[in-house]
Amino acid sequence: MKEIVIAGLTTIASSFGPAQTMDRLESAIREKGLTIFARIDHAAGAAEVGSTLRSTRLIIFGHARGGTPLMQSVQTTGIDLPLKMLVWEDAAGKTWVSYDEPRWIAQRHGATGVDEVVAKLSAVLKAISSKATSDLTK
Repeated sequence: MKEIVIAGLTTIASSFGPAQTMDRLESAIREKGLTIFARIDHAAGAAEVGSTLRSTRLIIFGHARGGTPLMQSVQTTGIDLPLKMLVWEDAAGKTWVSYDEPRWIAQRHGATGVDEVVAKLSAVLKAISSKATSDLTK
């Protein structure tokens, strides 16, 4: 699994196309008992205004168990919550999944006393993205 981390943004190469990666993400999120709040298709939005955009889809999800401790520490973390993952296709046709690292979110807002919840959120995001992007049959 190819993973790139730059400035708190993790990006992972997917073995699947955008639609299948998004469906796999949704399945993995639900398996973790998390709530999916929205799926946004940015390319469809671009098409509605007569423009084009390579496949770019956002899924917004979470659970109060994970987000509340961050917001209790610093309420402005609510701007970065619920969690999000972006499934996007690059110019070469490769599909990627990107998400903000929970540690980056906590640092950005100066949240303290949240190391345990940040570690749990990080592990969940890694597991979800790995399941959605990896072809375990290879």
